[in-house]
Amino acid sequence: MDPAIRDHYVSRNERDRLTAGAGLVEFLRTQELLGRVLPSVPAVVLDVGGGAGIHAAPLAQQGYEVHLIDAVPLHVEQAREIPDLASASTGDARELAWPDDSVDAVLLLGPLYHLTERADRVRALAEARRVLRTGGVVAAAAISRYASTLGGLFRGQLRHPGFEAIVERDLIDGQHRNPDDVPEWFTTAYFHEPRELMDEASDAGLVDTSVLAVEGPAAMLPDVDRWLADDRDLLMRAIRRVEAAPALLGVSPHVLLCAYAA
Repeated sequence: MDPAIRDHYVSRNERDRLTAGAGLVEFLRTQELLGRVLPSVPAVVLDVGGGAGIHAAPLAQQGYEVHLIDAVPLHVEQAREIPDLASASTGDARELAWPDDSVDAVLLLGPLYHLTERADRVRALAEARRVLRTGGVVAAAAISRYASTLGGLFRGQLRHPGFEAIVERDLIDGQHRNPDDVPEWFTTAYFHEPRELMDEASDAGLVDTSVLAVEGPAAMLPDVDRWLADDRDLLMRAIRRVEAAPALLGVSPHVLLCAYAA
């Protein structure tokens, strides 16, 4: 793992990132989308790049046999505290220590962010395809190419010296870098065009690909906590209505690829 990426996750409390604000919207929507595509329990789910287990925990509680894999040892230690989790181990999304045709679903809710070379992203998706049984599903998250532009506007980061240069590179080639290690500006990553994500899945041998917005335009709400407290159902319905709108996919900071093993 790139030391900058490892240090970013070691220095931040990733376990709590999705528990409030826009992060909570990301969590709720991701769980909602997983609920649509995952097979019925009991099914075997690999949560690759699962962090401290924020998504693994509710799935294990529902009765899935969830095996978490992450490249950061701290995350694996934290995940091992989750009741009902089948296992937690360190590993690499590009080389899974699982046999062919052995699982029902693979979650990649982080690895594609940090595999900055296309060949590595396709390799990770192909590894997911390899371990899946026929008909199994891959759910893979990606960051939108336009996330830093929109975040920079709505959070005021564009006013800070140096941030505009980061945004310009993001838009040119998707390669996000944070040379000054400003904590709020994320770390080394790749930002996708939605169509590009589908092409990578196809090259990995996956079929029936689709991409949906996770937060959608709700990520731009200045009072998202109030919406979550007072009008959560209304907020979720609004996102749902435009989750597949091609013109709005780039507005969502995160998108979710769903694809299947033929």
